[in-house]
Amino acid sequence: MKSIDQYIDLFTRNREAFDKDSPEAMNRLRMAAYGSLRGKSLPEKGDEGYEKTSLDEMFSPDFGINVNRVDMTADIAASFRCDVPNMSTLLGVCVNDSFHPVSGLEQRLSDGVVFTSIRNAATQIPHIVEAYYGTLAPLARPEVALNTLLAQDGVMIYIPDGVTVEKPLQLVNIFATPAPVMAVRRLLVVLGRNSSAQLLVCDHTQSAATDCLSSQVVEIALGHGARFDYYDIEESSPLTRRSSNLFARQSKNSNLLVNGITLTCGTTRNDYSIDIDGTDCETTLAGMAVGSDNMHVDNSSIIRHLAPHCNSRQLFKYVLDDHSSGAFEGSILVTPGAPFTEAYQSNRNILAHPDARMHTRPQLEIYNDDVKCSHGATTGQLDNEALFYMRTRGIPEREAKVMLMQAFMTDVIDTVRMDGLRDRLRHLVEKRFAGAEALCGECRSSCHKKENDNEKPND
Repeated sequence: MKSIDQYIDLFTRNREAFDKDSPEAMNRLRMAAYGSLRGKSLPEKGDEGYEKTSLDEMFSPDFGINVNRVDMTADIAASFRCDVPNMSTLLGVCVNDSFHPVSGLEQRLSDGVVFTSIRNAATQIPHIVEAYYGTLAPLARPEVALNTLLAQDGVMIYIPDGVTVEKPLQLVNIFATPAPVMAVRRLLVVLGRNSSAQLLVCDHTQSAATDCLSSQVVEIALGHGARFDYYDIEESSPLTRRSSNLFARQSKNSNLLVNGITLTCGTTRNDYSIDIDGTDCETTLAGMAVGSDNMHVDNSSIIRHLAPHCNSRQLFKYVLDDHSSGAFEGSILVTPGAPFTEAYQSNRNILAHPDARMHTRPQLEIYNDDVKCSHGATTGQLDNEALFYMRTRGIPEREAKVMLMQAFMTDVIDTVRMDGLRDRLRHLVEKRFAGAEALCGECRSSCHKKENDNEKPND
């Protein structure tokens, strides 16, 4: 049986429970997804011509789904990292796939900004939910259709015209379950004309001994002149599988930065699709992965230039150790209607162990002469000459390797436009290369104290 069939069967047996309390926009699209999935299967390894993660294999175990929306509690403080530079954010938490606003969040939002569940947003701003939900994520892709079929709620962020959100928004996704579970996560972000915001999303798994699967679809719509930063940090467990699909559309003169960081995981596949659909847009898509043990990290991207006078830059870097593996497929499409495009793509990788493996395939597809485009990919080992030089200066070999790997990731970290987060990432990456977790012994008590003081815990 194809892995997708068990979920279709689950839906048909529990149709009423899936629809119960879900917004009309989700239920209506759910049936379109059901029709789209009939006779289809999830992509298998090699379907795209290189060693991408097999989604059919990823979804094949019988993960449980919390169809009846039974409330599950989580020790939220235990998932926070406190020995990093302090950041003040507007925080919401998703336990498995249920949104829990931190106390006082709504009171801290102003100027019509919405940061809530899609269910609540459907009553607060129904016209926005109806106009945007499911419009960017194509049901022709089976993994998107499956997510749309099973999603019962999600997270909605809306920034009205002309509003600048000074404090970064933060969404913490936590797996907290005593048994294997599949979380069906949905995120919809809409920015109005000349608005601005930053969002940090963090993925954590509470129990390293529990099998978890995250099916995630993110839709980002930017109005004219909007500016948005999206940062996605995964620190999960070896038994956590993640399939994440991000779709973004930019209008005229908008500026989008997307940065995906994988520090720890089991198997992760991130797919990014960005449509530049207005003139004079700026787009940055960056990412890094630190692999060890048997981790596998797969990043796939496509940036479509549909309008003239736009610039885009893609930068992905991997450092893979032990038996870890990675894959990268990056595409740039320049259509006939997009003259004077500048688009650059780079993938650089270091294999820190003979058993580590990396597969890479950069691509350009250009249908216009008035462009400046380039792409490139390299995979190699640490610079032995630099390593030898550092050892002759008295630096131990292990410390020298950590310093070189840290320096290798610098330009990805430098794309971050949130000062506190940039400092945090330097710290977390250094800790990761050194083989230590970025945990603080006083984390539990300090975070609970902040909650009792009506402050937010920092992730």
